[in-house]
Amino acid sequence: MNIKMNRIMFRLLAVFLSFTLFLSGCGFSKEYEAASKSGFYFDTFITLTIYNIGSDSTRILDQAFSLCETYEHLFSRTLEGSDINRINHASSSPVVVSDETIDLLDTALYYAELSGGKIDPTIAPVKDLWNFDNKEQAALPDQSQLKAACSHVDYHNIIIDKDAHTVTLSDPDAGLDLGFIAKGYIADKLKEYLLSEGVAHAIIDLGGNILCVGTKPDNTAFRVGIRYPFKDTADMITSLSCVDQSIVTSGIYERYFELDGTIYHHILDPETGYPIQNNLLSVTILSETSVEGDALSTLCYILGLSDGMALIESLDHTEAIFITDDGSLHYSSGLSGN
Repeated sequence: MNIKMNRIMFRLLAVFLSFTLFLSGCGFSKEYEAASKSGFYFDTFITLTIYNIGSDSTRILDQAFSLCETYEHLFSRTLEGSDINRINHASSSPVVVSDETIDLLDTALYYAELSGGKIDPTIAPVKDLWNFDNKEQAALPDQSQLKAACSHVDYHNIIIDKDAHTVTLSDPDAGLDLGFIAKGYIADKLKEYLLSEGVAHAIIDLGGNILCVGTKPDNTAFRVGIRYPFKDTADMITSLSCVDQSIVTSGIYERYFELDGTIYHHILDPETGYPIQNNLLSVTILSETSVEGDALSTLCYILGLSDGMALIESLDHTEAIFITDDGSLHYSSGLSGN
């Protein structure tokens, strides 16, 4: 218990330091009034900061965090009673779920189709066999168990009945995990809420998913630092200008362990069940929505530098930075002057 709590507290401190550095470079004048609230949701430390709202800021932030709690109780696969948890334990029976859960699953299926199954929301049985949170007890899963788990990974087993508001997994041994997309979806919903309350300037930080609402209060762009892989959280390798956009990074340095000189990380290949092995350390996506950035950062990591960059160049209003294991940064064409 103490080891687990120490690990969580270290993560909280690391993210806090990163966020503090991020704000310190913003250059806000004292005339701007900032209000922030932080908490632990979605297995990470989150912070919401809004500007120039005055006495109503406490109510707005409290309601935003209430939304976070609602979404966690819908999308968490480990929280008993959540929509995803109930689907995973329904033994192929239809489960009545919220409109938001159906909307998120629809989006997840879109990216599963786009990737040809390279990202798959039914990856849960495979993820259950890996333990990236306890490096002291690092071990590889049993190969026969991993092979069996992979046989249940197939997004075509997700059946959505929008008229009945139900979701069914046709394979009773399949399991949903929406970690590759859920935080992006939630960030977009939080932005939607803040805009409805008249918030024109804000930063939504969901533990690596950064969504900037509008500009800084002085109408200049936010500047968001990109962490140097495997180094201290305060070490930034570069930064991006951000106006009313999302910045999401997927990398191998957050959840991993090293065994016999090989790094095993949490971005898994649905076909083999093993971590993707290529020369990438991280992929950062700059996009109009956070849900897009969340999905594309994972997909582009899986595709690798060449195919991932080709995908980004084919998309409008979307840019990327790929960091390779030699420390090189590879920018998509639209970031040349960033």
